[in-house]
Amino acid sequence: MRALLTNRRYALYLLSRVSLIVATQMLSVAVGWQVYEITGDALALGLSGLAIFLPGFLLALPGGHLADRRDRRRILIACHFGVTTSAATLAIISHLQNKSLLPIYAVLVVLGAIRAFSGAAGQALMPSLVEKTELERAVALGSSCWQLAMIAGPSLGGVVYAATGRASVVYTVCAAMASVAFFAMIAIGHDPKNASPRPTRRASWGELVAGIRYVWANKPILGAISLDLFAVLLGGAVALLPIFARDLLHIGPWGLGLLRSAPAIGAASTALALAWFPLRRRAGATMLAAVFLFGVATIVFGLSRTFALSLAALLCLGAFDMFSVVVRSTLIQIRTPDEMRGRVGAVNMVFIGASNELGEFESGATAAWLGPELAVLVGGVGTCLVVLGWAALFPELRKVDKLTE
Repeated sequence: MRALLTNRRYALYLLSRVSLIVATQMLSVAVGWQVYEITGDALALGLSGLAIFLPGFLLALPGGHLADRRDRRRILIACHFGVTTSAATLAIISHLQNKSLLPIYAVLVVLGAIRAFSGAAGQALMPSLVEKTELERAVALGSSCWQLAMIAGPSLGGVVYAATGRASVVYTVCAAMASVAFFAMIAIGHDPKNASPRPTRRASWGELVAGIRYVWANKPILGAISLDLFAVLLGGAVALLPIFARDLLHIGPWGLGLLRSAPAIGAASTALALAWFPLRRRAGATMLAAVFLFGVATIVFGLSRTFALSLAALLCLGAFDMFSVVVRSTLIQIRTPDEMRGRVGAVNMVFIGASNELGEFESGATAAWLGPELAVLVGGVGTCLVVLGWAALFPELRKVDKLTE
């Protein structure tokens, strides 16, 4: 571990990654509260998620392919600069007290496009910054820092918003944090290992969709990815947190920040436990059970009218979701040949990474139709029903035993 911490280039990579995550999570809290404060409309919250989802969905495969053909560090520098300018633009829009949502949605579309390219490039860059013998520890340390940033970002965003009462201040802090990520990535410096070898021929459509074909043919991987996708789509209670915080729990922006941090706290605790006590047997059945309990936790959150119970439900929700993340990620790494991992990883990003925002749209649309409480309850029940269906549709996933095989 000491070798990692004294590795200047890896330390700068971690600084850049943590700063960017904190910035984007603060931004999510501010956008959610501001949009709902302007409109009082659950559907408007859902459209915020859709604005980020669509460009991410459309550009994820090209983004992954570009990361295999160009300098990944330069891609990340451009992406971090884009996040900085996007946050600054939101600060200006908010300072001018603009009541139209179109400029905000436009900036969210840009952020969704940026993430499609930065996600693939960031994952691909990290192994070139450390020795192969340190790669496992580097991944573990990076994951821990990611969870800590997911906890700190929403809390900080909520506190700043509550203390100042101005979204523009939160966006300004976001821009400052994103600029730290930008300069840290520049400071890493150029290394030929950061870029993949220049391609000798033009990319074909078959190369882009090869990952989709591979996932479709491997039922345990397909089952794990699609189960997580539908669970997130239906159980998207996080999208409606501004409504619960303001109208049902009456806790304000600071409470919203704590609620948004709760799933990450539960996930980080579970990740730490699984690092010490990995799943030895019945990994597939454990994943199915955990996603079912994820649905149950969503139902409890929908029924809760006290801050403490709502916080506990979200903690459990994040904890159970982490079981799914670990099993799915490990299956992809072990059962995918090395030459296919980039493209299969891009498919995973399309269906898992972007599904959070599509789930926000689904939750917002359902809440506009049924009301927020019933929307969350329906989503939780739907998640439980999906688990039962997937257990029958994908017996190969249910029968996965040891993840080391």
